[in-house]
Amino acid sequence: MQILITGGAGFVGSNLARMALSQGHQVKVIDDLSTGYRDNLDGLDVDFVEGSINDRAQMDRAMAGVDSVVHLAALGSVPRSIENPIATHEANVDGTLSVLESARAHGVGHVLFSSSSSVYGLNPAMPKQEREWVRPMSPYAVSKLAAEQYVLAYGTAYGIDTLAFRFFNVYGPGQRAGHVYAAVIPVFIDALMKGEPLPINGDGSNSRDFTFVGTVCRVLLDAIERRVSNAEPVNLAFGTNTTLLELIDEIAEVSHQVPEKLHREPRAGDVAHSQANNDSLRSLFPDVEPVSLTEGLTATYEWFQQGRDAQE
Repeated sequence: MQILITGGAGFVGSNLARMALSQGHQVKVIDDLSTGYRDNLDGLDVDFVEGSINDRAQMDRAMAGVDSVVHLAALGSVPRSIENPIATHEANVDGTLSVLESARAHGVGHVLFSSSSSVYGLNPAMPKQEREWVRPMSPYAVSKLAAEQYVLAYGTAYGIDTLAFRFFNVYGPGQRAGHVYAAVIPVFIDALMKGEPLPINGDGSNSRDFTFVGTVCRVLLDAIERRVSNAEPVNLAFGTNTTLLELIDEIAEVSHQVPEKLHREPRAGDVAHSQANNDSLRSLFPDVEPVSLTEGLTATYEWFQQGRDAQE
């Protein structure tokens, strides 16, 4: 099967490319490398198109001959979207529309999309259920909600098999630190390895449903192989709830170190608590078994350690 991964040089995309190739699939990638890294694909036999999803000629080149699309390309980060909402909209909303139009023009009948748990925003319900009301708190969250609704609408209007997953704090090997918009787990591990305090936005009581990248990729690949679709969004997480302080305790256990903590002001647009109801996910993917936080953090810490050893 020929799979196109938009944003395939990024963290999730490169992990998915590696898994898909190991299962005998052909993989094409389009990525403008604005947030992804070409070396994430080193050693992988992928057909790589360096270009923007908003460049229709490049998008059509990537889409030709494809059986299924996994649309991961996006400008992530709540703070980045607050600083530059127009760039976020252009990448996440206009870009999604470009991918969908290209898929429609090339007769590609299966599109998976990575939405975000951030769409729930101010809704205090725990756990979050897909039919609960949404109230985004940032331009990023708005862009993800708009894009997922475009994906689902194309399923209804044009008969494309679509599936919009709401990702919840995906982490794991390949997720880098060292940039201003880095996610919390790589930030914490990187700081620990440098002997620096772990920066906590707020009092550390904020909680998340952390989901290991390997589990996410297994679900995505299963969805591709069985051509799974759904008329409504699907939470891709497993109902866990870990505060930042609990996360630091877990990292301490994995690393056998005692981290220092540095509390900072809370960030604008950050959701206080996030936890998925996964009934829909379980009904569509009954065989998936999530990797535990301890196991996932161990693999992530080892990946960071290997990178550090390679630099020494």
